[in-house]
Amino acid sequence: MVVRIVRDADAAGDAVQDAFFSAYRNLGSFRGDSFRSWLTRIALNAAHDILRRRKRRPADPYPEWEDESWQPPTDEREGPEQMVLAAQRQRALARALSGITADQRAAIVLFDVEGYDYQEIANLTGVSVGTVKSRIHRGRVALRELLADDMELLRG
Repeated sequence: MVVRIVRDADAAGDAVQDAFFSAYRNLGSFRGDSFRSWLTRIALNAAHDILRRRKRRPADPYPEWEDESWQPPTDEREGPEQMVLAAQRQRALARALSGITADQRAAIVLFDVEGYDYQEIANLTGVSVGTVKSRIHRGRVALRELLADDMELLRG
């Protein structure tokens, strides 16, 4: 019964041992009813004590200290510093992109991010190919000026 409750043979053995010690110590409080029921209740309480202890304090609170195989090592590009730098880059780019015209921003995003070519962008926006090239060029020049203070961040 205790093994079914605790689901660990070693912990169940500890609970049963605790139950027998408790029963021996408290034999004087046995009232003469069913000894089996009395001992089962003590064992059940011991099993529940084990479960409560597990909830409060897991057996292995830091498994990584014992064994590194529980989790694959993270790539250096996914470390906390890289995540912070990526977020800072994202904010700097978003701030700079909001500082150029909507036409330039659309042309740059369609070309550099989405990968459309000049003709496709011209067809999407309803302007000539020359206008698309001009918007991309002027937008990049404006972005370079807006991002001048953040260039070290963007190079890293």
